[in-house]
Amino acid sequence: MSRLALAVVALAVAVPVTAAEKPNIVVIVGDDMGYADVGFHGCKDIPTPNLDALAKADTRFTSGYVSGPYCSPTRAGLLTGRYQTRFGHEFNGNGPEVGLPLSETTIADRLKTAGYATAWVGKWHLGGADKFHPQKRGFDTAFGFLGGAHPYFPGKGEPILRGTKDANETEYLTDAFGREAVSFVDKNKAKPFFLYLAFNAVHTPMHATDERLKKFADIKDNQRRTYAAMMWAMDEAIGKLLAKLKEEKLDKNTLIVFFSDNGGPTMQGTSVNGSVNTPLRGSKRTTLEGGVRVPFVMSWPGKIPAGRVFAAPVIQLDVLPTALAAAGVEIKADWMLDGVNLIPHLSGPVLKDPHDALFWRFGQQTAARKGDWKLVKYDAVADGGKGTSPARLYNLADDIGEKTDLAAKHPDKVKELQGAWDEWNKGNVAPLWGGGKK
Repeated sequence: MSRLALAVVALAVAVPVTAAEKPNIVVIVGDDMGYADVGFHGCKDIPTPNLDALAKADTRFTSGYVSGPYCSPTRAGLLTGRYQTRFGHEFNGNGPEVGLPLSETTIADRLKTAGYATAWVGKWHLGGADKFHPQKRGFDTAFGFLGGAHPYFPGKGEPILRGTKDANETEYLTDAFGREAVSFVDKNKAKPFFLYLAFNAVHTPMHATDERLKKFADIKDNQRRTYAAMMWAMDEAIGKLLAKLKEEKLDKNTLIVFFSDNGGPTMQGTSVNGSVNTPLRGSKRTTLEGGVRVPFVMSWPGKIPAGRVFAAPVIQLDVLPTALAAAGVEIKADWMLDGVNLIPHLSGPVLKDPHDALFWRFGQQTAARKGDWKLVKYDAVADGGKGTSPARLYNLADDIGEKTDLAAKHPDKVKELQGAWDEWNKGNVAPLWGGGKK
């Protein structure tokens, strides 16, 4: 089936809504979180009460994915609703010409056109040049840093910007991002708004406040203790935002999405931070489950069921079409979105999975998931080797840890998934920068 046909089939038509009916939309992204490091996935040593409350009260996805195992590609996919390999944003990168291609339209562009106040708070990592600045990509207001990592204590690193000027920030960075998110809600509570709150927690460097470190004195490993304190700070900031929405009686009319930008970095060559991806195998930088399956929650009271556990695979590309549909924006086939509107799948009985298949390409690493089956070529450093592994086949229903390769037993399934990946890959382009560029 052609990509245009897929777009027509996949995207539900939005129902027009009045300005008063338009929900607020809040997208919260954590950075380099371990799959196991939230209470709703069974974490015991790091409390995440606010995220747990969000997951318990609303819908959590046990097969929630991101389209890349690295920070910048995932964010490019999120903001466009398209696999980043469609437009060459396959890798992280540096330099004046490296950034989210100007050919792409962002979720902020589309919601601003629909009458929303739009704000970015946090980490950008989609280009540092003026032409890539958030306020030139659909965001009315901007607060944060443009690079891929930043110290958490003031006075070091690139400037924390308010708009295009140095904000001279003096607070611990996670606290500052929470403060700015609450402030944006306060200033825009009388009209529909879109807030993209992109924490750099819990990405390195490992910086935590003394008060929070004391809370986790029982964790003997220093790195894990610092990681726990950083997670706690992010959960506190999210709690303050949720409390503000409730205080202003906006909580019932706000669509909230939370996920991590990729799996926890646990292997050589990544910014290891003390995260844990159990029961998944693999790490950030791999197409194994530990690199691309993440904590993922969605909330919209009265529209999305409370306390639901949704097992069918979803991906962060779905956030854009879901948000636009909620806002009453007609989604056009020529936008060539790869994500789908999840609302029809969540608001009633699940008659069909949102996606027939999901795909990944990260240089020589590839993956395809179709139903419970996954075919993957991954960074062999995860096994203590070099290069890229051969294609391996796993049944995730029986083997979520990707331990038993079934390729030899099911050659027809290998052929089916490889054929689906090959067809999908025809719609991709060569990377614009980074590994794999020729």
